[in-house]
Amino acid sequence: MVRRLSFLFFILMAVNVLGQVTCSDEDRALFDEKIRQLKVLAAHSYGDTVVNVGRSFLKTPYVEKTLEIGDTETLVINLQGLDCTTFVENVLAFSNLLAQSKKDFDSFAEILKTIRYRNGELQGYTSRLHYFTEWIRNNEQKGLVKDISHQLGGSELIKPIDFMGTHRNLYPFLADEKNYQQLLATEQELAKETLCVISQDQIESKEHLIQPGDIIALATSLKGLDVTHTGIAIREGNARIHLLHASSSGEVEITTFPLVDYLKGIKYNTGIIVARPTF
Repeated sequence: MVRRLSFLFFILMAVNVLGQVTCSDEDRALFDEKIRQLKVLAAHSYGDTVVNVGRSFLKTPYVEKTLEIGDTETLVINLQGLDCTTFVENVLAFSNLLAQSKKDFDSFAEILKTIRYRNGELQGYTSRLHYFTEWIRNNEQKGLVKDISHQLGGSELIKPIDFMGTHRNLYPFLADEKNYQQLLATEQELAKETLCVISQDQIESKEHLIQPGDIIALATSLKGLDVTHTGIAIREGNARIHLLHASSSGEVEITTFPLVDYLKGIKYNTGIIVARPTF
């Protein structure tokens, strides 16, 4: 915990804010290094490219709340420390950049903004796609992913998604009354949507249909939450699907156990939601 707080403090001290983008000199240097790596990361399929880009982040430290910087929402570009969602976002952004044969920082920032914010528009804190099921739906509308949970045998369910609104004290930006009211309005809209979840007992029989590079979101029974964790599907030497993810245990890693077995150790997990990156 001390290491994480010290790391976050360093980020806060180092950032440069240019317009709506917050990026430290160190992160800009890491972007340039990643661009040099991209030359050998492209693969025959887009899914394999996503996996290759994801692997390039292995051992990157896990850091919580990397986007909660300053008093105003900006596009935070942090490649030195990742949480589970920013890991997926950055991997998808670099994969998309590679697919477009682009290498410049501004294009990367624009792609990341498109992925992270509702309809690709940064309009304050509540325009960020905080709930991952909305993240999937909105990025499906943008043509960046496709929710394939239903075709993998997932079941529809109705569940109120209101954890942020009912735990306002956990989110500093929600101290602002305008942000809070906007968030409540978003949650009211989310309440109209159903979730499609592949239950734990179904996953093993459907595992062969999951492809490397698919985005895996861990559904939960926790009240008010849709997803507690996310990562990228990767097929290891045992031919089983594992999870490539930013683990809260410390860093970006690949699960030791296959996804099916890994999920059994996750308290409150009910199954998975699967989104396939598209380009």
